[in-house]
Amino acid sequence: MSKNAKKNQMMGSLSDIGQEADSGVGENKMQNVEADDAENGIKSTGNNVENKMGTAPVGRLLASMAWPAILSMTIAALYNIVDSIFVAMISPKALTAVSLILPVQILMISIAVGSAIGVNSLIARRLGSRQFEEANKVASTSIRIGVFNYLVFSVLGLLFSGSFMSLYSTESVIFGYGTDYLRIVTICCLFSMVELQLEKVLQATGNMVAPMLISLSGAVTNIILDPVLIFGLLGFPRLEVKGAAIATVIGQGVSLLVATYIVRRKENAVKISIKGFKVEGYIIKEIYAVGFPAMIMQAISSVMLLGYNRVLTASAAAVAVLGVYVKLQSFVFMPLFGLNQGAMPIIGYNYGAKNRERMMEAYKKALMAAFIIMLAGFAMFQTIPASLLKLFSADEEMLKVGVPALRIISLCFLPAAFDVISSAMFQSTGHGMYSLFASLIRQLVGILPLAYILYNCMGLRASWFSIPLAEILGLTYTAIMFCNFYRKDVKNL
Repeated sequence: MSKNAKKNQMMGSLSDIGQEADSGVGENKMQNVEADDAENGIKSTGNNVENKMGTAPVGRLLASMAWPAILSMTIAALYNIVDSIFVAMISPKALTAVSLILPVQILMISIAVGSAIGVNSLIARRLGSRQFEEANKVASTSIRIGVFNYLVFSVLGLLFSGSFMSLYSTESVIFGYGTDYLRIVTICCLFSMVELQLEKVLQATGNMVAPMLISLSGAVTNIILDPVLIFGLLGFPRLEVKGAAIATVIGQGVSLLVATYIVRRKENAVKISIKGFKVEGYIIKEIYAVGFPAMIMQAISSVMLLGYNRVLTASAAAVAVLGVYVKLQSFVFMPLFGLNQGAMPIIGYNYGAKNRERMMEAYKKALMAAFIIMLAGFAMFQTIPASLLKLFSADEEMLKVGVPALRIISLCFLPAAFDVISSAMFQSTGHGMYSLFASLIRQLVGILPLAYILYNCMGLRASWFSIPLAEILGLTYTAIMFCNFYRKDVKNL
C-alpha cells in the first residue's frame, strides 16, 4: 500500500483521536478501536489497523485466496462426471431420467449460489468500510435466506415432481427414476441451501481454505457413497437412482456439518446469530441487488443449452458434441471461476475501504492470470480435440463433427477471460446488473439467434461460430460498462 493510502486508512480509523488526546479520551478510544478490531478478526498493532485484504501484497493474496476455490470447484466438476458414469452403469434409461431433471438442479444451484454471492459481496464491502455490526447482520440474514430457499424447493418437489417428469416422458421406468430422484434432492435440499450460504460468508472474510474443505468433504463423501448405495455394496441394499440421490444428499449434509463446525468453533471476522435476530429489509434489498442478477446469470446457461439443442435436433452427433464440450470446458473455466471467487472479496473490501489503488491492482492481476489460464485451455482445444472427444468414446461421426467444433468454439476462451473477471469487479462492488446484461448478451441474446441463422444459412460448422461471436458481443458491452463504472465510481475513490 502507498504512503498516502496508509495515511488515509489511519485517518479514516483514528480521525478524532487526536482532538481528544489532551483530555485522555483519545487513549481510551484507541483501546476501544483495538478491542473492536480484535473481536471482528482484524489485527491491531499500535496505530495501524491491519486486515490482510487491505494490507497484504495483492499478487500473493490473490493466489492464496484463489487456489482453494480452484481446487474445490475442479473436484466438484470431476464429481459431476463420476456421478453420471455410475448412473449410466444402471441403464441408459437411468441416465436419461437424471439428465431430464438437470435443469431443475441447475435452477436450485442458481438460486442458492446467486443469493450467496449477494451475501458475499455485501459482507466484504461492510468489512472494508469497518461496519462490523452490519457485516454480522448480513451473515445472520444469510442463514434465513438459505432456509427460505429450502422451503420453496421442498414444497415444489413434494407437490410437482411427478407433474414435471410427465412433461418429458411417459415411459414408466424413466418416469419412476426421475420422480424418485427429483423428490429426494428437493425435499432434502436444506443442507445444500444453508451450506452454500456459509461458504460465501467465510469467503467474504478472506477465508478461502475453509470453503475448500467444506466443498471437498461433501464431494468425497458423495463419490464414495455413489457405488455403495447405487449397486448395493458392503451389505447395503441396491437402490439404483434413489441411491445416487441419497448419496448426493448425505454428501451435502456432511458439508453442512463441517461448515457449521468451522463457523461455531473457529474465530471468524463475522458472527452469525441464530436466535434473537431480526431480518432487516434494507439488508435483503442490498443482498439481492447483487444476488438476483447473479441468480439469472447462473440459470441462463441451462436455457441456452435447451435452445441450442433445439437448433441442432437434426444431428444427434452435434447434440452429443455440444454436451461433451460443456463438460470439457468446465475444466478450463473452473480455474477461471475460482480466480473470480478469490478476487471478489479483495476487490469488494478495498472498494468499501475506498482504496482505488489496491482494488485496481487486484483486478489487473486477476485479469492477467485469467488470460494465461484461458490461453492454456485454448491451446489444448486447438491441438488435441480428437483426444479430448475420445475420452467420451466418440465414434467416427462424432469426431467428424466434434474436432472442428471444439476448435471453433474455443475461440471464445480469450474474450471470456475479460468478461468473467470484469463480472467479478461488478458483482463485488454492488453493480450486479452490469454482469447480468453481459451474460444475457453472451448466452442468450447473442448465441441463440446467431446459431439459428448460421445453421440454417450456412450449415452446422458455421453455427459453432455463434459462441465466439456472442462472446465478442459480450466483451464489447462489458468494456463500455466498465469504462462507465470506472469514470463514475472508481475514479473518485
